[in-house]
Amino acid sequence: MKTALLLFMGLLSISTMAQSPVRLAVAGLSHGHVGWVFNRADKKDIELVGIYEPNPELVNLFAEKYKLDKKLFFSDLNKMLDQTKPEAVSAFGAINEHITIVRACAPRKIHVMVEKPLATTFSDAKEIRKLAEQNAIQVMTNYETSWYASNQYVNDLVQQGKLGDIRKVMVNDGHQGPKEIGVSREFFEILTDPVKNGAGALIDFGCYGANLMTWLLKGERPVSVTAVTHQNKPDIYKNVDDEASIILQYPKAQCIIQGSWNWSFARKDMEVYGNKGYAVAVNPTVVRQRLSEKSPEETIKLDPRPAPYTDPFSVLADVVQGRLKLDQNDLYGLPVNVTVVEILEAARNSAKSGKTVFLSK
Repeated sequence: MKTALLLFMGLLSISTMAQSPVRLAVAGLSHGHVGWVFNRADKKDIELVGIYEPNPELVNLFAEKYKLDKKLFFSDLNKMLDQTKPEAVSAFGAINEHITIVRACAPRKIHVMVEKPLATTFSDAKEIRKLAEQNAIQVMTNYETSWYASNQYVNDLVQQGKLGDIRKVMVNDGHQGPKEIGVSREFFEILTDPVKNGAGALIDFGCYGANLMTWLLKGERPVSVTAVTHQNKPDIYKNVDDEASIILQYPKAQCIIQGSWNWSFARKDMEVYGNKGYAVAVNPTVVRQRLSEKSPEETIKLDPRPAPYTDPFSVLADVVQGRLKLDQNDLYGLPVNVTVVEILEAARNSAKSGKTVFLSK
């Protein structure tokens, strides 16, 4: 009887541990996507234990808007990490601050998830990779397009050989512009700062295509990067580009990335053309495909991706607790996203110099 009771208590303990929420801290409140973490009361996979934000105006704004205890807030990152002891940190500040967050978290064995892209410079991206490897932590990069069932479907067609060899990919991302869609003052200040954001539309939306193409090609780096940027609205975007076109050249394929703050409407779509057929991810759940010369084009309507892929914090929780292991070339993972930053830096240099940039082997 005693043995059975002990066994039952052990199983109960294991079950309780498996369902314990991940202790999560938030670093920064200036990013426009941060509201997501406060709007998921229906999910119990994370527990918010601390918020780092040095701007008292933002602290007051978020504390009032989401009815948050002021004890959650810290103006010192290291103090927050040491006092709250999170298992993971989600970064919602400027992109160039991602390296600072990882430098603080890695030695403390705290996992990190940042909003796209991983960093503003290739040197920062490589340092992040080194810190993650040395300290055995995950550093994940969240992209909205990672949640799209359509992109997963198209990638499956590629991996199954139904499109043949990839020859051309076109990725179009963006919207009417940060000011035009009404982002917050703090987020606008980040997006239009060439240091904090790294560039304008080139970084903000060029990163999606670099992420998806590197994933489709299983981590392959391009041979060269050519980019053209422009300011169509210099009165609004004085210090950064609002229009960017990037060409990634591979030995047998080409990718054209169009990142823009000048689209008529918001869009995130991808066209993949192989030597056997093509597929177009029109939106998160719709694909247009033609798989042979003799077959007509058809439209495929998909269900949204299943849990945990409907919510980046659920993905983070599953990775931290070992229920989910990222593939070598996962859209969230470091290998792909370090290459993304290498591509973006080459694109920025190409646009500045007016010349094609060749990547070292």
